[in-house]
Amino acid sequence: MQLRALTTTVAVFAVATLATAAGTSPAARPAPAPVTQTVQPRTAPPVLVDCLWHPHVRPTDFILACGDGNSRLASLHWTRWNAASARAKGVNWVNDCKPYCAAGHFHAYPVTVRLDRAQPWKKHPQLSHYSRITLTYTAARPEQFGPTVSYPLWD
Repeated sequence: MQLRALTTTVAVFAVATLATAAGTSPAARPAPAPVTQTVQPRTAPPVLVDCLWHPHVRPTDFILACGDGNSRLASLHWTRWNAASARAKGVNWVNDCKPYCAAGHFHAYPVTVRLDRAQPWKKHPQLSHYSRITLTYTAARPEQFGPTVSYPLWD
């Protein structure tokens, strides 16, 4: 009987100690007010999607020819990146594929790069991505290219 009284006393003391540490007893605390959260739509800038389906903002390098890597952009310096378009200067490294691509040589051509036509990205619809790239060659260019070329970008 004394053991039961001692156990009850210890239990009551523990509950009282916990209630004091918490400030009030659980029964005396008011219920927390419901939290209303407003979700703000994010207006993140569009991304540039690479060959491995990774999103990038202002990348310094970008592969144009995903299948064989025979055309890539390098040393990109971005002067604009917003919802309407992005603009950079850099170098387009293009393989001449002569006599065939594995034995060809890469040549550097200075370019101005423009990205535009932002639209929702199918893989992540909450993000928009640029869907067109335009290269303007500012000096020499590959013999099979015009002074300005545009390509659709993958989704």
